[in-house]
Amino acid sequence: MLRRTFIALATTTALASSAFAAGHTKDIVDTAIDAGTFTTLVAAVQAAGLVDTLKGEGPFTVFAPTDEAFAALPEGTVESLLADPEALAAILTYHVIAGKVMSTDLTNDMMATTVNGADVTIMTEGGVMVNDANVVAADIEASNGVIHVIDKVILPPS
Repeated sequence: MLRRTFIALATTTALASSAFAAGHTKDIVDTAIDAGTFTTLVAAVQAAGLVDTLKGEGPFTVFAPTDEAFAALPEGTVESLLADPEALAAILTYHVIAGKVMSTDLTNDMMATTVNGADVTIMTEGGVMVNDANVVAADIEASNGVIHVIDKVILPPS
């Protein structure tokens, strides 16, 4: 298996350091809140009623889009999704894999089934990608799993 070095955003690097220093005592939701770069994701998780699930025992692997990733969606998309919890939950659960999958567990052209039930494709050549989103920071550990930061919201197949 290949271990890749990821270019991390300054905030996610600081987040990873604080998570390690804290001994991974915060769950995925609280880790995302503390990062400060996932406010849209956290609002979406709340609107979809998934907070208790992602604060649960897990473990979970979350491909977490940044606020910038949500902002890149067509105008009005986030607002429409926040008003439709069922559609929002379908998209958010497409960003989650049951189990703790670290970057060292990834292989090129790997298929992984999401909590949504649909598969994502993970590529590791030339950088790590989940479908068409780049992983910009990896292995941010939480008490109930791991977060990999992505630069795009990935959408399940229609």
